[in-house]
Amino acid sequence: MRAITLDEGEAEVFARSALALKYDPTDNKPAPITESQILMPRRFDDRRPDLWSVFNRTQENLTKGGLHGRSANGRRQQTRPVQGIDSDVRLNRALWMLADGLRQLKA
Repeated sequence: MRAITLDEGEAEVFARSALALKYDPTDNKPAPITESQILMPRRFDDRRPDLWSVFNRTQENLTKGGLHGRSANGRRQQTRPVQGIDSDVRLNRALWMLADGLRQLKA
């Protein structure tokens, strides 16, 4: 996965799919954060454009929380970390399957 590089559009599609996994956004209730917030690295070394780094940034930002966003009614809010083991495993498994599918498409 480290050898496969993603351009901006592919990384954004990956992040949009990850948002749909966690928040299930609709027209009436959008996700509280954006794709660019999920792709924002927390460390300088995570700025690489490869699939592995994009996967790790997405996973970390979704599971740790702490990202600032807006609720459906426009109020400011901060995303909460994933604390339940079952939801953490479900999210990680889905993210891994998404990354593996993207790896197979790019190979």
